[in-house]
Amino acid sequence: MSTIEMIVKNEPLDDIVTVFALIKATPHLDMMIRIHNRELLKEYGALENAYTRLFNAGVLANGENGLAIKGPNWAPPAYMTEKRYI
Repeated sequence: MSTIEMIVKNEPLDDIVTVFALIKATPHLDMMIRIHNRELLKEYGALENAYTRLFNAGVLANGENGLAIKGPNWAPPAYMTEKRYI
């Protein structure tokens, strides 16, 4: 199982978006999540709602080319600081 697959299967949606929105545009992130864990997006608009929560909280900010950038309140999720998947 790949590292990305393990993260998508085991972590909450907001934590996944916090990191991967910095390197993947929304359509690619949506496809990545649907491939590895469809349940995260079974509710209509779940990914868009996650983006909205993170933008409103200042975790993410608008970037260029469909990518987000780190907002003033960005902090790495626990799975990164604990190095769970390394």
